[in-house]
Amino acid sequence: MKVYTKTGDKGTTSLFGGTRVPKDHIRIESYGTVDELNSYIGLVRDQEMNGHYKEVLIEVQDRLFTIGAILATPPEKEILKNGKPRLDIPRITESDVELLETEIDTMETELPPMTHFVLPGGHTTVSYCHIARCVCRRAERLSVHLNDIEPTDELTIKYLNRLSDYLFVLARKLSHDLHAEEVKWIPRK
Repeated sequence: MKVYTKTGDKGTTSLFGGTRVPKDHIRIESYGTVDELNSYIGLVRDQEMNGHYKEVLIEVQDRLFTIGAILATPPEKEILKNGKPRLDIPRITESDVELLETEIDTMETELPPMTHFVLPGGHTTVSYCHIARCVCRRAERLSVHLNDIEPTDELTIKYLNRLSDYLFVLARKLSHDLHAEEVKWIPRK
């Protein structure tokens, strides 16, 4: 299989099911941002950190591939003519969301309570995690926008929402583990 097909040379691309859309279509923006997020999470995972966090991030990357496939499939193409689902992959489940919640709760037991906003930074690994969190929020916003136009799997939006929370807490936990300086945000007077 060749990497280049030349079919997108005029600014369109195919969704799962063959529908062609402009490359700036909200559906493309949505799953493209999920792909960008997946790349940033790979960058976070490549940093020196607790092996458990790396395992969770691999799980997250797997779920993001699933979300990308879901977002790349228009509702009218979800079911094949034979009645079977087009995507023969495990879907996002409540247990995927619960895993993130459990991880958040576990990390928070080892962190001091939040009493102030913190500025992203303090260590390169922490900064990468904050970038991933911001990209996750953008992926969530785009997915919500897509859902306003064409219904999308609600669990994908819920998962992205919880994932951004997870990435925020992971950034705090990495700051703690790496003894990085947390800079408090103090509003100007």
